[in-house]
Amino acid sequence: MSRSITSLALERRIDALFARYAKPGSPGAVVAVMRAGEIEVCKGYGLASIEHDVPITPKTRFRIASVSKQFTVTAALMLAAEGKLALADPPHKYLPELKPLPVTIDQMMRNSSGLPDFLELLRLGGHGLDKPARAADFLDAAARNGHLNFDPGSRFLYSNTNFLLLGLIVERLTGQKLGDVLAERIFRPLGMTDTMLAADIATVIPNLATAYLGDDTQGFRRAAHAYPQGGEGGLTSTVEDLLVWSRHFDAPILGATIPSQLVAAEPLAGGHDNGYRRGVGVGTLHGLETAGHGGLWPGFRTEFLRVPAAQLTVVVIANLGTIDPWRLAHRIAADALEGDARLAPVPAPIAAAEIEPIAGTWFNAGEPSLFDLAWKNGEATVTQNGLPFVLGRRAGGWFGAERGSFEFMLKPDGDGLKVDLGAGRVLAFPRLGERKPVPPEIVGAYLSADSGAVWRIARSGDTYVLDVGGPLVAGGPPWSIAGIDADTVEITGAAGWLQTTQLARLVRDGSGKVIALEVSTGRIKKMRFERAAS
Repeated sequence: MSRSITSLALERRIDALFARYAKPGSPGAVVAVMRAGEIEVCKGYGLASIEHDVPITPKTRFRIASVSKQFTVTAALMLAAEGKLALADPPHKYLPELKPLPVTIDQMMRNSSGLPDFLELLRLGGHGLDKPARAADFLDAAARNGHLNFDPGSRFLYSNTNFLLLGLIVERLTGQKLGDVLAERIFRPLGMTDTMLAADIATVIPNLATAYLGDDTQGFRRAAHAYPQGGEGGLTSTVEDLLVWSRHFDAPILGATIPSQLVAAEPLAGGHDNGYRRGVGVGTLHGLETAGHGGLWPGFRTEFLRVPAAQLTVVVIANLGTIDPWRLAHRIAADALEGDARLAPVPAPIAAAEIEPIAGTWFNAGEPSLFDLAWKNGEATVTQNGLPFVLGRRAGGWFGAERGSFEFMLKPDGDGLKVDLGAGRVLAFPRLGERKPVPPEIVGAYLSADSGAVWRIARSGDTYVLDVGGPLVAGGPPWSIAGIDADTVEITGAAGWLQTTQLARLVRDGSGKVIALEVSTGRIKKMRFERAAS
């Protein structure tokens, strides 16, 4: 087989990027690069199973998590083309157990519905990916909820609920399991023979990689989860099958308009852009538009990246949670396009001297939102809701999140910061001074009707703790509480796969008595917890 020197050089650069994972005893990743329908690189690095010394190859299957969303959307778009559903309909038309909220199916596809993420709803009740659950529990969580994070169509906020429900709507309309619909209508026609929706975690999946956490310094450990998955993230697939899927964008087989419908733009209220289209995110790489999606599940990470103008696709799938496929895929794409006259100049990296004067903790009480900004490991790093993300340089003096299912940019503004949270929402963030103690009047029991969570806050000396329970769990390690200001506290959940934080704002009546908490997480905003009568 003939091969260009360009693709050979690219493969060697990729080899260098993944060299640490090609060492004995390490999990790793698989990488593919396709240009104009021709595969230039398709190669595995590391082990699919450390225990059995099985190498990763292009035939290795992985859980691709949220990359699944575009396939769920595709099935729904097919049904819409057949007149079986309307994108302007509310989801409760097809799932009558849901509360009648003013949300449309199209807004769900675009993550602009305002529906809280069902994973967050369950986590507020103390449940997590490591604890057994049934698919019915997830629908129950969505049906219980009557809260909207914002007016539908006004903002973007990522929510797995949107695609969980979309998959269930497909099942109700077809009378089939979602996995069967996807196999019959998408995977088999395209030749994606190694892709399937494995909703039941006990399903035997040939050639499935084992997922790992940790690194080569601290050691590796197996990643566990106990959640079944559906339209929000249930697919297992291979890098080869994802290249087949990418080719469908350029040469459609399932329907001439499906690819264009997936990436079709729809402005938010007020005319603001929404970079999340229909199960696909749109961004830029050195001035060229990109389209794709990432996937994150315990120990599995995926990046499916297309640069349509260059007919370029890069896919990176890892079975190690500390690998960053988003960054690696973008680095590989930039290397593949090196010398392309269409590329804009690469912005200068952010320097430590730009971050150190504004490092610290910043807080906006009205949002509410709290984050730490620091120079870590040679990069500008923000930690928000307990999770870190890296900033990159943007136009106009802004520093923006390099990746993530959220919108965030900041820039210095006098003694404070301006923070752009998307949809035209640019807020002033003052530096947080000395934290206030936890208000003692917060002690009591609180119930969230929307999540079913029950929180009991108690004081022991100067320490406040929260005992959490919910529809699926009672008891467990207490959560810790730290003060911020006179009416806001930060609550840290028990350590797990991801340790997250949330903010709770005290709601008082006219006499100053605390009557409720408004709780905000990364994907839930101002959900009310009513105080129980004492």
